[in-house]
Amino acid sequence: MTRRLTLLVLLAALGCRSRESRIASLIEDLGMEDPRSGRAVRGLLDIGEPAVPALVAALGDPLPRRRAAAASVIWGLGARAAPAAPALGAALADAEPAVRLSAAMALESMGPAASPAVPALVKALGDADGNVRLWAAKALGAIGAGAREAVPALAAAARHDALRGAAEESIRRINAAR
Repeated sequence: MTRRLTLLVLLAALGCRSRESRIASLIEDLGMEDPRSGRAVRGLLDIGEPAVPALVAALGDPLPRRRAAAASVIWGLGARAAPAAPALGAALADAEPAVRLSAAMALESMGPAASPAVPALVKALGDADGNVRLWAAKALGAIGAGAREAVPALAAAARHDALRGAAEESIRRINAAR
């Protein structure tokens, strides 16, 4: 009995190290301009929550494509990646529009779990990129009651034709969640 238990503990320990090295390898393949990136996205989505810390770290990678791809994987995990919300909020200030857009989309997919990023999302309502502004408004609506402080900024954003529908819908969602 003891021998079997020792073997099971050893196999579990090897599996953990194997998963960590697999996550590191998949993160390295993110953002590549070949099929490796697609496989990396699928692999990280399959791993799920255990990959979140590595994905958060990848949001600070020097390669913009890798940063955007990491945010896209987090988007696919939705609320299961809630610990990434503060890092995604910081990514809304990235120099690359694709990273900012992916971050806003990921925050929208988290729903109420993205509430730590509300101040960054409010700021993103003034982003130079219209798609980032749109997804920031949608993310605030998805957060619901946790985004009450964003209602004045959303009302101001609703004055612009391109954001009117999303901003008004987000205000409705926030007010309904009270």
